[in-house]
Amino acid sequence: MVNTDGAIDKVDEKLLEIARWAEAGEKLGRSANANDSDELQSFIREHVPGRSDPNHSRRRRVVLDLTATILVITALLAYVNQRFVRLPTTIGVMSIALGLSIVFVGLDKLGLPGLRAYEKQLLGSVDFSRILMQGMLSFLLFAGALHVDFAKLRSYRWQVGILAVFGTAVSAALIGMGTWYVFRWFSLDLPIVYCLVFGALISPTDPIAVLGILKRVGAPPSIEIVISGESLFNDGVGVVLFAVAVSTLGQPHIPTATEVGMLLLQQAGGGIAFGLALGYVTYLLLRSIDSYQEEVLLTLAAVMGGYALADWLHLSGPLAMVVAGLVIGNQARAHAMSDNTRERLDLFWELIDSILNSVLFVLMGFEVILLKFSSAMIIPAAAILTLTLATRLITISIPIAAFSRFFALPTGAWKILTWGGLRGGISVALALSLPHGKERDAIVSLTYVIVVFSILVQGLSIGPLIKRVVRCGPARA
Repeated sequence: MVNTDGAIDKVDEKLLEIARWAEAGEKLGRSANANDSDELQSFIREHVPGRSDPNHSRRRRVVLDLTATILVITALLAYVNQRFVRLPTTIGVMSIALGLSIVFVGLDKLGLPGLRAYEKQLLGSVDFSRILMQGMLSFLLFAGALHVDFAKLRSYRWQVGILAVFGTAVSAALIGMGTWYVFRWFSLDLPIVYCLVFGALISPTDPIAVLGILKRVGAPPSIEIVISGESLFNDGVGVVLFAVAVSTLGQPHIPTATEVGMLLLQQAGGGIAFGLALGYVTYLLLRSIDSYQEEVLLTLAAVMGGYALADWLHLSGPLAMVVAGLVIGNQARAHAMSDNTRERLDLFWELIDSILNSVLFVLMGFEVILLKFSSAMIIPAAAILTLTLATRLITISIPIAAFSRFFALPTGAWKILTWGGLRGGISVALALSLPHGKERDAIVSLTYVIVVFSILVQGLSIGPLIKRVVRCGPARA
């Protein structure tokens, strides 16, 4: 018996193609001006087989291939770390990626340039700054704020506020001025405005690796809440200070205090107010239904849509996401979610947080291969690294010593807060967002030196330090 299914399918496909061409022909017959002709061409590219825009298809394929490649590499490095290396995930994947980059450079020197060339080609297709600042950052900040207990945070609100606002601002100024003096001392040229930009971008901390270690060694919860709260808000403060400093680049005059104050009010104040409104509206929507699929989708929409809208309104998207995450993670969690929804929502955002942090640290490990680092920068970079650590010590120890009873932290906590002030992806992304030039190359190199040192050296040694300086309890999940 003859199988006619295949022939019928082919006939159907041809008939569908003929119908599409007929519809296009009817449009052509109705075309009376150039606009109709343009509309027809658009219709043909969309609907007629073989007539799509080749550049559009190629771009879609590149994005798909790039995303798949990065996720596959991240998954493999995470597996290698979990199976063999057994470091905290973010530190482990970055260490492996950094090691691979060094190996590829070595192979290139030995006459085997293939792997290094492929890595450079892959990274050349990745706009790291845009991916983080306009993509990952909103998810990471929201996910971090979602799991912060606002009642505990409120009990340490002044401590967190002093460190996140006052500490970050003072740190940016001290590092900026110190960097300018270091460059002058070594007869290197970096304008003071760029030094202040560097101070602003390197001051925010990224404790993602430290928080896991704090839980694992059973550090006092007060230290954990201060570190997590400070990092959430100093990211937003740092981005605002960076925006203020960058706004002076290429300007014939330095902005007045009033202009700076207005910009800070718009960015920071507006971002906080927008985050409150976004969180409250999302809370009302969550309270009106009981279906975890739609509730997870609403939080996802709040993050993506809210961050985009804040950017369009020229408000601080990072601060908006932190505030919205606190509102939804506390108010909505307590009064608008069932136990089932709460569990599913937590699992979803924990997974998002884990995946994006792993991708972020893998990219940071690989991006080092693109650095334009000169030998003349080695000693100045070491001096500025020391300056950054000293500034962190000053901005932590002085407030805690001056208001020791008010801070109510265990004795020796200042050592953990100082050494646990790791720098991370946001500093690298801000540095890479600067306009190309020798100033950018110098700032990117300095940023990478400090970030790599803080993650690999401080991140790997913070555990033993915690056990030595404070009394630890049982490990926490």
